[in-house]
Amino acid sequence: MRLIQYITVFIASFLSIFCNTSFAQSNYPNKPINFIVPYGAGGGADSRSRQIAQKMSVILKQPIIVDNKPGAGGNIGTEYISRAAPDGYTIGMGNFAPMAVNKTLFGNLRYDPETDLTPIVLVEKGPLVLVVNPSSPYKTVQDIVAAAKAKPGALTFSSGGIGGSHQLSAEIFEQNAGIEMIHVPYKSGSAGLTDLMAGNVTMMFDQMYSAMPSIKADKLRPIAITSKKRSPLLPNVPSFTEVGYPKVEVLNWQGLIAPNGTPKAIIDKLNAAANEALKDPQLRELMLSQGNEIGGGSPAEFAALIKAESQKWSAVVKTANIKPE
Repeated sequence: MRLIQYITVFIASFLSIFCNTSFAQSNYPNKPINFIVPYGAGGGADSRSRQIAQKMSVILKQPIIVDNKPGAGGNIGTEYISRAAPDGYTIGMGNFAPMAVNKTLFGNLRYDPETDLTPIVLVEKGPLVLVVNPSSPYKTVQDIVAAAKAKPGALTFSSGGIGGSHQLSAEIFEQNAGIEMIHVPYKSGSAGLTDLMAGNVTMMFDQMYSAMPSIKADKLRPIAITSKKRSPLLPNVPSFTEVGYPKVEVLNWQGLIAPNGTPKAIIDKLNAAANEALKDPQLRELMLSQGNEIGGGSPAEFAALIKAESQKWSAVVKTANIKPE
């Protein structure tokens, strides 16, 4: 009799937990969602996060509160997401560097992008553009390669810091062109761009949205785009693929992520909301105007992108022997 009572209590407890969990997932979200941005306020990641969070909050009928947690190349905020409760009420923006580069770059990374985080959806991806000062003698990729081979180490490139897409674009270019240049890191991409316009460095790989105003003002000369095809924003500027360097493909991307263990039903609901938000005409026009490709798709597709990018950039970082500051 006592055994039957124990079994009855166990089954009742199991059913209670199962039903409560199922109800919580089907009722999700029933309170505000925290949205972590691993970079500071005012930057590109922050702006896009706030834009998509606002669209998703309308779709999900709950506030989505953006919280900036910058530092350590995006590691602090990304680690915070990985350690949050996997209940769907903490999500965030997963970016190129902390999701695909920093595992190799930092030996003491305290989260694993592939096992501690769950992809939700790709938001966007966009190429960089190689730019020089208008007074520079270099007008083509071939000009730069020839000069670098003639005087190894004489050419310089600026970046917004160690291990970011600015530097990695230059590193993969060096490796595929068989040249050697000097990296000049700055505290921000804008500082590196300013010094390039002042004539203090030879070149820079910069984000399209950041470089375009100066290109339009004839303060920078675009040389090539790090995508397979030309950008509609710069139809007269070739891609690296066109000029013989197809492996120099760099797309700076970001997408939504959640802590590992977040129920699939919740991930699917967030994915559906994000995909719907990405259909918004105003948001799409903004992304396209900045030279980006609009994301979307399934969690599995985003996971595959992260895995492929991790393998690619791990090899580049190791070959270049890049070390964090």
